[in-house]
Amino acid sequence: MSGHSKWSTIKNKKGKADAARGKVFTKIGRELAVAVKLGGPDPASNSRLRDVIAKAKANNMPNDNITRSIKKASGELGNINYEELTYEGYGIGGAAVIVETMTDNKNRTVGEVRHAFDKFGGSLGTNGSVSFMFDKKGVIVIDTEAGDEDTVMEAALEAGAEDFSAEDGAYEITTAPEDFSAVREALEGQGYEFLSAEIDMVPQTMTSLSEEQRKQFEKMLDMLEDNDDVQNVYHNADLPDEE
Repeated sequence: MSGHSKWSTIKNKKGKADAARGKVFTKIGRELAVAVKLGGPDPASNSRLRDVIAKAKANNMPNDNITRSIKKASGELGNINYEELTYEGYGIGGAAVIVETMTDNKNRTVGEVRHAFDKFGGSLGTNGSVSFMFDKKGVIVIDTEAGDEDTVMEAALEAGAEDFSAEDGAYEITTAPEDFSAVREALEGQGYEFLSAEIDMVPQTMTSLSEEQRKQFEKMLDMLEDNDDVQNVYHNADLPDEE
């Protein structure tokens, strides 16, 4: 189903991606800052930082920007404390939603997240209210031009991947969260480049919405993703591909 596919989600955002590229880089810069603060500025000894750098490269963030963000985080940003907070709730039609944030002002963030839910027919719930409907997985997406399916699948499975699928121009590789870094680094070491590489919340089942509900739900997603404090939004709404 389209909603299960990380590649489908990426394609749905591609039209908006160029206009929002600066915002994406800002959010990744914040992730780099938190990773540096938690584990230091050296990627060799900081696996979380290595993972964020891989995400940055998959989003075409220039190396200069990545280096500058790391240097800035280890110096000037030493006095800024971002708190990682996750919110859960239901969108219109009962679709489950998880919102991951990094914020220096918890009251501002929860107010803005709640407003997005309320404005478009949803409701913010308590922690644990929907997360049981998702599995935490590492998800790596590779363009099919990187190699034939058997070769890429063999490389992924040998590296420790849990699952492999091919659809519509992309290979999707799934790992256990604790194996994500090792699998990603093994594939990087073989020269593979990624369309996406990050820890994801994968829905166990999808929720169907009417056309009108989908419009409302997508407006809510846009409002959440436009928020500077929001890093990731996961949901189980079955949204159609937008070509």
